[in-house]
Amino acid sequence: MVDEPGVEAPAPPRRRLWLRPLLVGVAVVVANIAVFLLLPPALLERLGGFGYLGAFAAAALANATVLVPVPYFPLLIRLGQAVDPWGVVLAAAAGSAIGELVGYYVGRSGRQAVAQTRFYHWVREQLSHPWRAPLLLFALSAPPMPVFDVAGLLAGALGVPVSVFFFSVFLGRIIRMGMVVFIGIGLL
Repeated sequence: MVDEPGVEAPAPPRRRLWLRPLLVGVAVVVANIAVFLLLPPALLERLGGFGYLGAFAAAALANATVLVPVPYFPLLIRLGQAVDPWGVVLAAAAGSAIGELVGYYVGRSGRQAVAQTRFYHWVREQLSHPWRAPLLLFALSAPPMPVFDVAGLLAGALGVPVSVFFFSVFLGRIIRMGMVVFIGIGLL
């Protein structure tokens, strides 16, 4: 059947809307656990030699991927064991904020890269207000979940100043990286 112009396809059932994010979340958790358990000790020793630079680079590269979660939390936990955990947190937060600039600039270029869901419209509305934008960016960048990509793309598309974007994300990522490193170290 050919889609007719101007005729919208029926919306998927509500339960299916939660299936994809749930599966992505489970896949991310499983991938992080697998990476944590499978990191070879020799690799960890070499990465420990890179210390803070390793944390910065891993977080920057992992967050430069738009809409594809990359498991790097286990590496940060291991680095937090090898060197000062606060240094790892700050280096990873800076790398993560720089990596998120990729999504910001993709949004800035005006390309439509995300589905227009209710969440998309809500984030767009919040980012349109100058005092809400930094608060929302901070709040969405702090928890360790992959929903931030939508906000990063929209922040760029809506012209949120790059300094506001970077500073808000950096502060949020300090909290995220602190949770990852210190909870991870505490569990070992």
